Amino acid sequence: MTRLTALMLTVFVLLWTGPTFAQEWIEFNSPRDGFRVAFPEEPEVEDTTYTSEYDYTLPARIYTAERGQGRYSMTVVDYREMERLGVERYEACPVGAETCIGQPNGVIGPGYWRQDVRAAITHATFRMLQRDVTLTHLGYDWSDLVEGHMLQLTNNADESRTFAGIYMHDNRLYIQEGTVPRNYPPSMFQHTMGFVDENGNRLRYRSIYSNAYHGLGEYPRPELTAATAAAVAASQEESTTPTTGR
Repeated sequence: MTRLTALMLTVFVLLWTGPTFAQEWIEFNSPRDGFRVAFPEEPEVEDTTYTSEYDYTLPARIYTAERGQGRYSMTVVDYREMERLGVERYEACPVGAETCIGQPNGVIGPGYWRQDVRAAITHATFRMLQRDVTLTHLGYDWSDLVEGHMLQLTNNADESRTFAGIYMHDNRLYIQEGTVPRNYPPSMFQHTMGFVDENGNRLRYRSIYSNAYHGLGEYPRPELTAATAAAVAASQEESTTPTTGR
């Protein structure tokens, strides 16, 4: 399914279910974890951990909400301390243990930390495919021009369907899943993913953002669109403007 087809399906769902359905969903904005998405209600938040491809234990948070028989979740995994973790592993590696050492000054990085960051989207996709599911769609995708993967899965146990998106921005991994029963239309959840800065301002780029290059600092990140750049600048100016008392 192409992105255009998926978006058309979302419009169909809104029309089919009526205005009440659209009004009940809320746009949830998380400056702390840098994303925005539509949930059917205020999500519950759980702190947890996540094991990366190279067996680093990373902090993560899971946002979940339910509506009827549908379950919606956003998992955010923080890779921003990977360099420190990689250096610590490298310094503790036995002599000659290449798969532990990595490349102290190379593209792999000490303790394979750079490779682990680059592998994050692929590894999350692989983990999802290890479930008892049948893959019905896997494609390249982007949200606010941040690249990632879009998946559609049929769960073999009950034939429910999972619509998922996996993205990475600013060295944080985002795993978005909406699961609905068989014969339900896809929800609006999958197509409302976006990114925000620490002040909650939307971030939308002019060209593709690839965390493997921009998140790791190998290239400057793309420019923001004019509208989002103006909103970010206004927010920063407001936060630095001194206030006077009376």
